Amino acid sequence: MFSKISWLRNLFAVVVIGLACHGVAQAQKWAKLAPFPDASEELYGVSSGGKLYVFGGLAPGWTPKGLVFEYDPATDKWTKKKNMPLLSHHVATAEHNGKIYIVGGFIKPASGPSAWQPVDNLWEYDPANDSWKALAPMPTKRGSPNAAIVNGKLYVIGGAGLSPGAKETALHPARPQRVLGTNEVYDIAANKWEAKSPMPTTRNHAAAGVVNGKIYIIGGRVGNAFITRASNTDVVEEYDPATDQWGPLLAPMPTARSATAWGTYKGKIYVAGGEMRTDRFSATFRAVEAYDPATNRWTSLPSMEVSRHGLAGDIVGARLHLVSGNVQSGGPEGMLIATDVHDALELESGAK
Repeated sequence: MFSKISWLRNLFAVVVIGLACHGVAQAQKWAKLAPFPDASEELYGVSSGGKLYVFGGLAPGWTPKGLVFEYDPATDKWTKKKNMPLLSHHVATAEHNGKIYIVGGFIKPASGPSAWQPVDNLWEYDPANDSWKALAPMPTKRGSPNAAIVNGKLYVIGGAGLSPGAKETALHPARPQRVLGTNEVYDIAANKWEAKSPMPTTRNHAAAGVVNGKIYIIGGRVGNAFITRASNTDVVEEYDPATDQWGPLLAPMPTARSATAWGTYKGKIYVAGGEMRTDRFSATFRAVEAYDPATNRWTSLPSMEVSRHGLAGDIVGARLHLVSGNVQSGGPEGMLIATDVHDALELESGAK
């Protein structure tokens, strides 16, 4: 039997824990911000210089928009910038020393039926001058990979491309294709590419983050580039560029999904939104979950108000910004519902 003192101690502990949890919940609030000027799916967000840059956009018929917009948190305003020099979608993005790198992706074939034609282009965007520069092309043509920069080098991992020896020039749900674990690194200073150890789990449409010099690839889809033919995965893998080695499988995502947005803040990787499809339903996610490599644990955060996939996201200050996207997981013509919603999750109290 508990003594009265023991009972009081337990009650005190419960109250303290409750107050602590309440404090975390209070810090993690959603803020509604200026809507995105051109509601689209397949957008990609990159933080640089205290501002958020959004690239991409995909119109019906798999027609890339090549949008570039800058968001300034100080004024809560969007500014249109020069379009991407190559109108492409499902590109990978990364930022280093004030420059933004756009690599790979798909373009619309110049003729014939609409499809996803993989490219090897690498571009450097300078936000300060609103200018573009072409760099050495990637060795492997592919779309929907992940990009991450460690020690001045750009690692491009995974994606989807053409099957070896295929006669096709573009990806289509009904035609052969290959989901990749390809890992190629670009030396920014030398303008050269090099092949590295491939990712064990071949996938595309994944999330990624860098923590303590290691790259984490999270979730995504396997088997195909198109959600109508692919399966989502909850796999999390760690790559160490220093040793060119992949570690053992880590704690899986609580919610297997693909086509998410993500950002890294204070050693944690935040993953938001996404989509899934079965023969019975199609759906988008409201879920926001954070992975902590130090503890190999996941935490669920307050969900987005509007579920969506193909949204842009990144961390600016202490906020996870989530921009636009599609609230419907594909479907027949007329079912695409792009939203202009721009909201941000405050990761710390009073974050701006």
